[in-house]
Amino acid sequence: MTDSVASSRPEPTPSEGAADGPPDDLADDGTPRPKRRRGSRGGRGRPKAPGVDGEGGDGEGVDDDGDAEAASAPPAPSGGRVGPSDGALPAGPRPSARDRRPDELPERMMEGRPQDAAAAERALVRRPQIGDTRPAPSAAEVAAEAAVEAVAPKKKAAVRKARAAKPARGAAEPRPDGEAAGDIGAREGGRSGSRRRRGGKGAGRARGDGGGVDTTEADEAAQERRRGRERNGRPVGRYMMTVSVGPRATQIAVLEGRNLIEHYVSRPADDVTQIHGNVYIGRVQNVLPGMEAAFVDIGTPKNAVLYRGDVQYDAEDIEEKGANLRIEQLLKARQTILCQVTKNPIAHKGARLTQEVSLPGRFVVLIPNSSTYGISKRLSDEERKRLRAILDRVKPAGHGIIVRTAAENVTAEEIERDVLGLLEQWRQIEDLAARSKAPALLYSEPDMAVRVIREEFNQDYRGVVIDDQALFEEVRSYVAAISPALADRVQYYDTEAEQLSVFERHHVHEQLHKALDRKVWLPSGGSLIIEHTEALTVIDVNTGKNVGTSNLEETVFKNNLEAAEEIARQLRLRDIGGIIVIDFIDMEVRANREAVIKTFRNALARDKTRTQVFDISDLGLVEMTRKRIGEGLLESFSTFCPECDGRGVQIDHDLIL
Repeated sequence: MTDSVASSRPEPTPSEGAADGPPDDLADDGTPRPKRRRGSRGGRGRPKAPGVDGEGGDGEGVDDDGDAEAASAPPAPSGGRVGPSDGALPAGPRPSARDRRPDELPERMMEGRPQDAAAAERALVRRPQIGDTRPAPSAAEVAAEAAVEAVAPKKKAAVRKARAAKPARGAAEPRPDGEAAGDIGAREGGRSGSRRRRGGKGAGRARGDGGGVDTTEADEAAQERRRGRERNGRPVGRYMMTVSVGPRATQIAVLEGRNLIEHYVSRPADDVTQIHGNVYIGRVQNVLPGMEAAFVDIGTPKNAVLYRGDVQYDAEDIEEKGANLRIEQLLKARQTILCQVTKNPIAHKGARLTQEVSLPGRFVVLIPNSSTYGISKRLSDEERKRLRAILDRVKPAGHGIIVRTAAENVTAEEIERDVLGLLEQWRQIEDLAARSKAPALLYSEPDMAVRVIREEFNQDYRGVVIDDQALFEEVRSYVAAISPALADRVQYYDTEAEQLSVFERHHVHEQLHKALDRKVWLPSGGSLIIEHTEALTVIDVNTGKNVGTSNLEETVFKNNLEAAEEIARQLRLRDIGGIIVIDFIDMEVRANREAVIKTFRNALARDKTRTQVFDISDLGLVEMTRKRIGEGLLESFSTFCPECDGRGVQIDHDLIL
């Protein structure tokens, strides 16, 4: 039998090994060979079969790795696989398992895996990734979501759980090749592979039923959002306002957490000095062409100033015609004008006026006889679009409107009611001006507490605490009229029952004492020195007790970072305005200087007062300006010393000969 086989096939060379044996899946006797689990250690403790050492045998040998040994000779001319024969293998070094593996067997690392990248990509079950798109919800789903927001918290969870179990409408069916749903939707839309960020351009159009804007009254869900967050039945907010009414003054403190960030003082005598926002009918005293300004008598101790850029006029009332008219061509002495105060009188300077009157409301600002039209930039694009549609319907003819940030989530009816109230207020001002004799007060801003609440109070405040019963009732009625959802956050503080004043309860007194000191300590041991001059305010940064740990540059850099945050807070708390110069400690690394000025600008972004900051100069100085409206915190609690007249020193005149 062996001779016949040898005669019918070419003689194997020494490198080819032996002749063919039984198939791989059958034993010598023809029975199926038992399959071994991949990766097992079969054969390590098993006795070796005859012929493993190169003598040849009936079966295949097994190496230490558990791989079946096979001849690794190149294919025979007939193309068949060459197997072992009864003859002995040639002497020499035993080939390795990889060398003995026939070419048609797959590589070990590719066994049971796709052969190409395309097949592997189709077989891959892809997990959702950030940025994947999903089908836009239908109008019914949007209505269902609004209904979910309106129900109680326990019912919200139940409804959301039921919606999560139901497949989303329009969702892509699973595909056998494992393609992601976002890729399917992109391909069906004609843009294969393109993805759009959720909430980006076009997101608002996908949720509408035809692209229109809903300007109807807000539902219970909108009222719930305006009411603010609560925890265990108590309001939750970042800020808190405390109002203390005393015999000499009313003080208002705004806290962020437990830190004092703003403080206001109102006295009965401030009716003469705190006149920002008041509307007067005044008489022009004199016009100064060289200063491009006019002094106007409005009934205050010092005449107010009106600059050329703040003059409003009707071209039909001016004799001279032209584009760039001078102030002496627009105003004449003893002329009566309607004006509004934009800046309180400070020290020896009088108030600043404008003829462009603006009447602030809770949600909008009315600018009579103007074409001004605007919406707060702090609102989102979708909210601005909704408010713009409302303004097109409620904007009065011949007057301008500016929508405030407080108008977010406010209904069209509330905005319209606010606009009508301001229009009625303007009609009263016009009627009073027609029958009044200059100088006279036509409109006065409300009390400090009401004014601050109108400008500041929103759902971010966890409460307003007032220790005066009369003021509490007034403020609560005002808040209930403009924001009914927040009326329950106005609370009365009974000093007799609490045994402590409202400022002592919230640690306002001790923070006020620090805010009035010229030296401010930093957390790491550094300090700030704040000095006021006639022209500007100077702030000096010192390392003080901060000695650092590693090197001088790092110590200075960290100290300046702390100083940048604290300076922004002090400017807001002390209400420092005008020109401000800050002397940071010199830093050699340019990146450190840029990081400090970036931190400073980010900290100032939380201040509602307009600021302008320049980069750090070569001397380590930062020049900036902050809009000054009135006197600062220090001036509210201090008077000039009669001995030194505010200089802080006394001169020994006896030494002067």
